[in-house]
Amino acid sequence: METKEEKWELRLYVAGKTAKSVTALTNLKRYCEEHLKGKYVIEVIDLLVEPQLAEGDQILAIPTLVKKVPEPIRKIIGDLSNEEKVLVGLNIRPAKKAE
Repeated sequence: METKEEKWELRLYVAGKTAKSVTALTNLKRYCEEHLKGKYVIEVIDLLVEPQLAEGDQILAIPTLVKKVPEPIRKIIGDLSNEEKVLVGLNIRPAKKAE
């Protein structure tokens, strides 16, 4: 099966509708719309509802974003407010070289 463009599979772990969790999801959606439009899937997992799912991705802090596909798997912890850090962390944008 050939696909021209890889779908980005992103999983955001939250614990309820805390301000930090809502901010993380809002930021993530904005970055995806700007940089991955039409090429991404966001799965939000609320660990208050499904705590057993934390173990699979070894989630230690909330909110945590996990990029499943494309590999390598990456994790970013926090409310995702630092766009540069998120884009570099997800390999959407290459890291800027230090001068």
